[in-house]
Amino acid sequence: MPGGRLTQQERQQIALGLADGLAYAEIARRLDRPTSTVTREVMRNGGPASYRADLAHRATERRTQRRRPAAPATRGPAAAPLPHGRDPEAVRAYEEVFTTVQMTNGMPQMMARVMAALMVTDSGSLTAAELARHLQVSPASISKAIAFLDGQGLVRREKGDGRRERYTVDDDIWYQAMITSARATLQVVQTAREGVAVLGPGTPAATRLENVARFMDYVAEASARAAEQAREVLHSKSVAAPAPARDA
Repeated sequence: MPGGRLTQQERQQIALGLADGLAYAEIARRLDRPTSTVTREVMRNGGPASYRADLAHRATERRTQRRRPAAPATRGPAAAPLPHGRDPEAVRAYEEVFTTVQMTNGMPQMMARVMAALMVTDSGSLTAAELARHLQVSPASISKAIAFLDGQGLVRREKGDGRRERYTVDDDIWYQAMITSARATLQVVQTAREGVAVLGPGTPAATRLENVARFMDYVAEASARAAEQAREVLHSKSVAAPAPARDA
């Protein structure tokens, strides 16, 4: 499997694959690259609908030129030896995959990067300065991302040393995200039912909206109930090791 950065020819093959409607896994297979490499490449450069090989190649060259030679040795919290014998490159690659997944679910890029950086730390907590150094972005970018994540209930602000704030991913963030999503769905339900009254009960349009409302109402209730039932899982202090495979 080839290593290193993608070449311009490989980026052109990615663009052709996207134009043909191929899945990331199939494009990666044809390039003999990991699927995560193709996924990150596309999401970093406009997504599947806007990806252009020439623009992506130039953007990568600009990013490479902006990087300081010492950057890998001072990459935020990873500058210290990683615990449990973790491979720094594997952690960095996983962080990028996590970022990409969050972006495909609608989270803006910088917010997704901050979220991923917090999630891969054992403490789940970093200061603005640590985040800026780790992600190699400006403090203003971190501030904007934190404001968004805080508004979504995905991070918690805590007092740190002196006047510094620490930003923490709470054990309940995924529960809160599910509840927030359920509430947003209920707003769709309410709006759809308002449309039924406007369009006249029994008309085709009103019937369509009522069916949407019933469906979304059921989904919202089921999601909220599942989140409540599974909430204690988020507070588990250890993860059970997978059971060893048994011979047939």
